[in-house]
Amino acid sequence: MLATQQSVPYKRHRPEKTLLYQLVERYYPEFTANLAEQGKYLPKYVEREFDEFLRCGWLEHGFLRVVCGDCKHEKLVAFSCKMRGFCPSCGARRMAESAALLVDDVLQAYPVRQWVLSLPIPLRLLLATYPSELSKVMQIIHRAISTHIVNKAGFTNKQAKTGAVTLIQRFGSALNLNIHFHMLFLEGAISENPWDGSAFTRIKAPSHDDMVELAHTISQRIARYLDRLMEWSPPFPN
Repeated sequence: MLATQQSVPYKRHRPEKTLLYQLVERYYPEFTANLAEQGKYLPKYVEREFDEFLRCGWLEHGFLRVVCGDCKHEKLVAFSCKMRGFCPSCGARRMAESAALLVDDVLQAYPVRQWVLSLPIPLRLLLATYPSELSKVMQIIHRAISTHIVNKAGFTNKQAKTGAVTLIQRFGSALNLNIHFHMLFLEGAISENPWDGSAFTRIKAPSHDDMVELAHTISQRIARYLDRLMEWSPPFPN
């Protein structure tokens, strides 16, 4: 039995017909004008996000002219903003591409568990003010969970490794400041030996006691890091 793949007709994205676009187009200029009257301004990267979103999908801001090699039929494909903020079209495309990359090339067939770690409100404010320290905090968290997984598999960090992909989210469902980490960790450790090559050792799901111990370890290590940072860097707030 033969099956043919039906082509899906291309429909140009029309952002101007979406409610989000209409709201931004209507109120964003007034919002920025009110801020300017108060002597306040949005960060440049926020302004760029809005400006690019308002240009996304419009032919007058650039397009590709695509021609079918067989029938010579033409289509105009408008440029997209490719921003990471709130553009639904570009966000959905980026999400699908990232998911395909993780499934096909990164995670492959290994079992995976999602870990989510939230930070206390004072620490969220601190890291939002000093984003350069966010990567250091993430490294502390990553090392603690990695060591836990490797040890549970019966190895040391020199004998085996695990793997992880971390996504940092900076806001909550109400668009409030809420820096937290979504981490995809392998559910086990990969070890090497000279006879069989690499081997994967799977571990059991973490228990309640495991989670309490990990949370305690992570909080202590972050606190020690921040204490040292305040000693080394006088401008850092104490």
